[in-house]
Amino acid sequence: MPAFRFEALETSGKTVTGLVDSDNPKTARAQLRSQQLVPLKIELVMVTEAQGQQQGMFTRRAFNSTSLAIWTRQLSGLVSAGLPLERALTALADESEDPHQRELVAHLRSEVNAGSPFARALSGSPKEFDDVYRGVVAAGEQSGQLGAVLEKLADDLEERQALTSKLIGATLYPAVVSVFAIVVVVALLVFVVPQVAQVFTSSKRALPILTRVMLGLSAFMREWGWLLILLMIGGFTSLVFALRGEAFRRKFDSFTLGVPVIGRLIRGYNAARFAGTLAMLAGSGVPILKALQAAAETLSNRAMRADAMEALVQVREGAPLASALAAKKRFPGLLSMFARLGEQTGQLPVMLQRAAKQLSAEVQRKALAIATVLEPLLIVFMGLMVMLIVMSVMMPIMQMNTWVK
Repeated sequence: MPAFRFEALETSGKTVTGLVDSDNPKTARAQLRSQQLVPLKIELVMVTEAQGQQQGMFTRRAFNSTSLAIWTRQLSGLVSAGLPLERALTALADESEDPHQRELVAHLRSEVNAGSPFARALSGSPKEFDDVYRGVVAAGEQSGQLGAVLEKLADDLEERQALTSKLIGATLYPAVVSVFAIVVVVALLVFVVPQVAQVFTSSKRALPILTRVMLGLSAFMREWGWLLILLMIGGFTSLVFALRGEAFRRKFDSFTLGVPVIGRLIRGYNAARFAGTLAMLAGSGVPILKALQAAAETLSNRAMRADAMEALVQVREGAPLASALAAKKRFPGLLSMFARLGEQTGQLPVMLQRAAKQLSAEVQRKALAIATVLEPLLIVFMGLMVMLIVMSVMMPIMQMNTWVK
């Protein structure tokens, strides 16, 4: 049943807004009049699944990663407390302060109220709820434990968000320092060095080597800097378009896995995400083959995703999960070891979750260690570059004093 957003007048003359479920605008107005309201405006929130997806292309998402985790936690609490799903969605729609979220939840409530399963209602907004989210919800509905499954889903979303935030936090400061250092050095070369050093260029005496080098770099930046910037922008744009091709993207991702230090971080991050998703899906009752496919699709590294899909084929043919993962060297050995323990003890979801936590902790530790080392190195590098520029200016002055004497 579609949802309509309304604006109406109360008997006291006060204007009220809200949402109402109805088959058509005429019935919606009749419902409002039965509540002693005078309808002023009736607008359809979402018409169909296809139209909802089309609208989503031109509007911002209702949920970001943080708000989705919070909303899932709230829904889990209401459902676990025994509240029917339709009433839980109604409560969340009424309490939402964001109009986009309120309209989306109202649409979900209308679909559920019309008899549609919750997972099918979520499929109408694929940009908001990915395949993993919908798969977990579907498993919870089939098992009759939607509240508990939503709780696991909220935990997974929060853990994933925490890992991403820590990685961003660890790399943000070095990135800012690097950009600042580049801007300072370029500004000194382009604006400061020419004005200070031009005093000595009229002299017939030879300038120090360092001064001549800095003057050459300054002349190059002033004359060809624009071309260098265009080449950098063109190279970055070409790389972005090339990465849209699946074959090139897989080769590029395979190359990044071989880069020292960074490759290990990428491998650990993707393996932790894969293990955590697989543990959550398997623990929620999703069949292992379907869980493997969904977990593989969450991998951002295409080379590791291809390995995961090959492991899926081996498992489908009867191979143990641990053996299939151990044959793929891009996955850390820790993952296959815990998978083997889980298969032997019959506690695969628990062991996979432990593997995800250990891999996540290892990635965080390495990222913080790299950031701790990079910060002083970048500061030293910036200071060294500034010192060289200052020396290139001071050395002719010192040499001029020698000439005067």
